[in-house]
Amino acid sequence: MANAPVQRMSQLMAKTLRDDPADAEVLSHKLLVRAGYVRRTAAGIWSWLPLGKKVFSNVERIVREEMDAIGAQEVLLPALLPREPYDATGRWDEYGQELFRLKDRKGGDYLLGPTHEEIFTLLVKDQCTSYKDLPVILYQIQTKFRDEARPRAGILRGREFQMKDSYSFDLADEGLAQSYALHREAYQRIFQRLGLDYRICAATAGAMGGSKSEEFLAPAEAGEDTFADCPNCDFAANTEAITYALQPVDGSAVPALEEIPTPDTPTIETLAASLGVPASATLKNLLVKVDGEIVAVGVPGDREVDLDKVEAHFAPATVEMVTEADFAGRPDLVRGYVGPQGLGEKVKYVADPRVAPGTSWITGANKDQTHARNVVAGRDFEVDAYVDVVVVREGDPCPKCGTGLKLDRAIEIGHIFQLGRKYADALKLDVLGQNGKPVRVTMGSYGIGVSRAVAALAEQTADDKGLVWSKEVAPADVHVVAAGKALQTELALDVAEKLAAAGVRVLVDDRAGVSPGVKFTDAELIGVPQILVAGRRSGEGVLELKDRKTGEREELTVEDAIARLTA
Repeated sequence: MANAPVQRMSQLMAKTLRDDPADAEVLSHKLLVRAGYVRRTAAGIWSWLPLGKKVFSNVERIVREEMDAIGAQEVLLPALLPREPYDATGRWDEYGQELFRLKDRKGGDYLLGPTHEEIFTLLVKDQCTSYKDLPVILYQIQTKFRDEARPRAGILRGREFQMKDSYSFDLADEGLAQSYALHREAYQRIFQRLGLDYRICAATAGAMGGSKSEEFLAPAEAGEDTFADCPNCDFAANTEAITYALQPVDGSAVPALEEIPTPDTPTIETLAASLGVPASATLKNLLVKVDGEIVAVGVPGDREVDLDKVEAHFAPATVEMVTEADFAGRPDLVRGYVGPQGLGEKVKYVADPRVAPGTSWITGANKDQTHARNVVAGRDFEVDAYVDVVVVREGDPCPKCGTGLKLDRAIEIGHIFQLGRKYADALKLDVLGQNGKPVRVTMGSYGIGVSRAVAALAEQTADDKGLVWSKEVAPADVHVVAAGKALQTELALDVAEKLAAAGVRVLVDDRAGVSPGVKFTDAELIGVPQILVAGRRSGEGVLELKDRKTGEREELTVEDAIARLTA
């Protein structure tokens, strides 16, 4: 084992803080700043200090080892990218305001890469010309850029972040499925080695495109994703990806539609109270604009519309809420009293599967102060498209087994996609096949948020005293603390050198003029797995070894401590 240099805190650029940063909202943000791992440079932009860089590099190492193990080859592509490939795929416009765009001195358009599908596709187009060159998997660990409207949560949601992105290139769909499976298994090994608690969840492809897509989510209070987990079967999915089958009912016995006066009932709550019916008996119709055209979205009155799902359905079109001006220009749309019957071809109608053919509703009559009852889907109005658009709730039935779902918050740490030929089609990625004819290549895209993984680990493993790293990712294996006196410092440095000579990564607190209490507090805040204290029994050659995670302590001689820590 190679000799590892001792890190001395007297020389280390890492100032710990007693108080949380004023702008910190989540645990990882607070602790990574307080423990001297990162510092804010600007909103959503972070600098990694020496301790933080060591943790980050350890996460990188694990990712590299597992990517190399599946035969992936590492490259490094630029972060500053030309506009043209993104125009070809439509993503120059699709990314909207999240894309950092800039011009060079000659007026040429460039962007800071949010992701690299286009550039990898062009690289393979240049380098791979025959079926003999495939399959191939390429990856990089690169800085990515997205102009977040509200960067928050420290390194969890930044405008600049570090990511491993890999791409598979295959001749056929069967090869893509194999490459996808290789990545899925590699990701499981990576997150297990990192010590993360995670779930594999069905997900939507979003702006990435493609067919099959799964997320790797780390449950945490700071998470921005909500996922559903079935306590009875293996179903797990991001709530945006949950879909239900359409289940028509027999509505032949429902009486004819009847309009009823309902003064002062422009909301579901006022309507339900006035008629003495549950909100679930009413039909809510939300109006949105899709690229400027008004669309009605129907859901049961007791449910909320998930606008993210609506946007995903109509992507890449822009979805906006209607305004007072929109209503003023459409007298046929009566605010608070809109119903799907009578909309005809004037307004496209999208509904949740719960508004199935045969179901009967109380809804707006498209007249002021008036509603209609016995309004039956498929009889009194038609649905142009069924889309799961409601906000999923705790207890909603599992789509697989029917058991009530549990909801939890999570941090997205990885995402894998079967892209198919979207990018290959746009950029004409072909190779010469065995029969001498061109073959269109099929692709997969696979990402791991390396910087997010650091934050996710902090969120999941920290305790009330500070960070608690596993040995695989910690900035050192042991934190040696000299309580303060000259004899204690001498012993601490001697033990540190012996441990380092045996290949143990050592951080030693040899700071002069710092009280023992501050040193002990800092050791727990920094979170190295083992803390070795040269304290009151240093004159006898006895040290105290503390396990940072469990808090277990024991006194050991110098020889026994070295033997334990080098075993």
